[in-house]
Amino acid sequence: MKKKATALLLTGLMLLTAACSSNSNNNANTANTANEGGKSETKEITVWAWDKNFNIAAMNLAKEAYVKNHPDAKINVVEYAQDDIIQKLNTGLNSGTASGLPNIVLIEDYRAQSFLQTYPDAFQDLGDAIKPSDFADYKLGPTSFNGKQYGVPFDSGVVGLYVRTDYLQEAGYTVNDLQDIDWQKYIEIGKAIKAKTGKDMLTQDPNDLGLIRMMIQSAGSWYLKSDGTTPDLKDNATLKEAFETYKELMNANIVKVNSDWSSFLAGFNSGDVASVPTGNWITPSIKAQADQSGKWAVVPFPKLKNAANSVHASNLGGSSWYVLNNDGKEAAVDFLAATLGSDSDLYQKLVTDVGVIGTYKPAASGEAYSAADEYFGGQKVISDFAKWTAEIPNVNYGMHTYAIEDILKVEMQNFLNGTAVDKALSDAQSQAESQIQ
Repeated sequence: MKKKATALLLTGLMLLTAACSSNSNNNANTANTANEGGKSETKEITVWAWDKNFNIAAMNLAKEAYVKNHPDAKINVVEYAQDDIIQKLNTGLNSGTASGLPNIVLIEDYRAQSFLQTYPDAFQDLGDAIKPSDFADYKLGPTSFNGKQYGVPFDSGVVGLYVRTDYLQEAGYTVNDLQDIDWQKYIEIGKAIKAKTGKDMLTQDPNDLGLIRMMIQSAGSWYLKSDGTTPDLKDNATLKEAFETYKELMNANIVKVNSDWSSFLAGFNSGDVASVPTGNWITPSIKAQADQSGKWAVVPFPKLKNAANSVHASNLGGSSWYVLNNDGKEAAVDFLAATLGSDSDLYQKLVTDVGVIGTYKPAASGEAYSAADEYFGGQKVISDFAKWTAEIPNVNYGMHTYAIEDILKVEMQNFLNGTAVDKALSDAQSQAESQIQ
């Protein structure tokens, strides 16, 4: 669609397959209405995503960039809750057709394989539309299947250790003391901070296993074997170490327990905790407390002490864009390829305007990625996150992340309450084998 002739050729292929607002119904609509005076038909692309301040905002920037060069294109960005998108996709695809679904949909990386493997003909192979090697390696596993690239990798869930420098200093430490540490050193420093300041080192919901995910991926391990389907819990040495490390954290008297998202945010916004080990998407929430400006830094994620492959980089969350195999797929692929698949300038705006750190590697050399952030004491945090993104181990999330975590949540509580770790993981293995295989 770079040339007018190509644009005209694609004109007749477009179909508006979803409503233009989150309040509209989901029936397919007539997409191509001829303009008066013999002008070319309007090309319409419908996109589904969640989170108006992040994913929707990012897609709207992509839309603006594309329409500048393709003024005849019409792109409808529709907001739904993530759970609603999952339900609508499953309902539609179970009927055996992608008709009535959007042209482009955002899918969380942890869930992508369940769609690609369950509905192998429902998504469009991107072919040569994007260059997969231009994206962070760890994003290619979730977004591809059987040697074909189906997703345009989007945001990075790269994690870091956010830390209060004033609390560190009060306890006799500096940011340099937290470079390249393991979790045992982290606990040691946490105890010193608690003794000196009375502040807990972190806030944690015992029923949220996000920290376990981060720990095991940092060592290139997951809940499943490399085939993405076989549970790997009982004899998974990395998962066992993560469980034991988690219990050591919880028993060290340095954790402020929370029970929901609001209390998680309150933990650090109130100044009650000294660090936050999590994904970079928490940055806006950290910066929401203006009076803490200059008191935070971000250091590399701690690694597991005994896992030979553990590195100081991991991931939590993240999603990617997919094209449904329905009318309009060619134009949808062209739109993604021209924007999120190749536009480094767009990725600079995503950083400055929305706070999205993409996984498109060429963008990392742009000005927005190298800018100093005064909230973090002048640290070039985006540049650091981009560097760590490239170091995240690639694992196969497979189809069952959340089903297995439902099992592990129970076994984690059993372990924290006295059950031997080997028995807890053995029981989890048995349940996983009976439920998901």
